[in-house]
Amino acid sequence: MYQYIIRRVLVFIPMLFVLTILCFGLIKAAPGDPFSSRLDPKINPEVYEKQREALGLNDPIHIQYLNWVKGAIRGDFGESMIFKGRAVSDLIGERLENTLYLGLMTLFITIVVSIPIGIYSARHPYTPLDYGATAFGFFGLATPNFFFGLVAIYIFSITLGWLPAQGTVTRPGMEGFELFIDKIRHLILPSLTLGLAGTATYMRYMRSEVLDVLGSDYIRTARAKGMTERSVLYKHTLRNALIPIITLLGFEVGTLLAGAVITEGVFQFPGLGRLFLQSIGNRDYPTIMAINLMLGFLVLLGNLLADIFYSIVDPRIRYD
Repeated sequence: MYQYIIRRVLVFIPMLFVLTILCFGLIKAAPGDPFSSRLDPKINPEVYEKQREALGLNDPIHIQYLNWVKGAIRGDFGESMIFKGRAVSDLIGERLENTLYLGLMTLFITIVVSIPIGIYSARHPYTPLDYGATAFGFFGLATPNFFFGLVAIYIFSITLGWLPAQGTVTRPGMEGFELFIDKIRHLILPSLTLGLAGTATYMRYMRSEVLDVLGSDYIRTARAKGMTERSVLYKHTLRNALIPIITLLGFEVGTLLAGAVITEGVFQFPGLGRLFLQSIGNRDYPTIMAINLMLGFLVLLGNLLADIFYSIVDPRIRYD
């Protein structure tokens, strides 16, 4: 098992190297430069060239890449071109906490809702609840996040007034338990919106896998030996049915943060997604590259953790 984990970690390193090349190369392949959209026609060309020189944009491409990678290893991604004098790492650090809370809340809701419903639907197929869960699955997969978010704001915030529609806190100066509850209330609608498609996907996968495993020969053998239905379900069925869910969770780490870009824009949530949108609109290349690298790293890390959990859940892949 340990040899398998070491091999997966060794594969992770070159993949991370390729990721840095992609993040850097795609930005450099984009037309124009950070000054193209804000360049004053009356400006002296010498001033323009001095700005490019100060940012290292006139250096050879491989020198720019090496300088960027060296800075990224130290956690230094340069200064933002929108927020003058602000380090990119500081900007990301300020927003990352809110996005992580949103992602964790979304993941919690997704798992708590989808897995029990998927198990129940598999154990009681073709019942009214199973048909209702199937209908919800199709609805969740077919509804765009931004549309569901707008509808949720109209119903729960404007019409009913139950939940806040934007931001992370109601007012400044809150603290303690009051602040905790207020942040949870602000996270509910964005989390439901962000987790809609994921909940539907997990629920359908869980139902399909549990149904498939329940029809296996070893499950019939376990029942024939007199094992209780509870032991059959939780000891034998779920362990095998969770394998595809682990695969999805590996991708979900990065997908949640990437999907938060649209959701945070709808709810005016001050997280990493809104910063990413602002950076794209203003061609803030240092911030864009840093966020892309972080999202890609989280996707790779999620898949690495999924591979490690495979070796725990399914002993057949413990290559020694």
